[in-house]
Amino acid sequence: MPAAYLIVESQVTDPEQFKQYMASAPEAVKPFGGEYLVRGGRMHVLEGDWQPPRLTVLRFPDFDAAKAMYDSPPYAQARALRAGATAMFNMVIVEGV
Repeated sequence: MPAAYLIVESQVTDPEQFKQYMASAPEAVKPFGGEYLVRGGRMHVLEGDWQPPRLTVLRFPDFDAAKAMYDSPPYAQARALRAGATAMFNMVIVEGV
């Protein structure tokens, strides 16, 4: 099975509250074999109009593991910590090659 990547675009409006989410989310990710590849950091747009304020990229062993993590009770708790800390939060899972 190919790896799957969870890609998140976010705009943080309450950094202190978002830190709670950032502290909680890795514990939800780890049991499903997830690994953070990008978590914020410097960015430079090379082509196009996409100007994401913040990007996060995680790799999972497969699509089902990424979906199971998202649906898990520990990640539901992490999402609750994030509520109200972002003006925008887009998340997709994409299967790799």
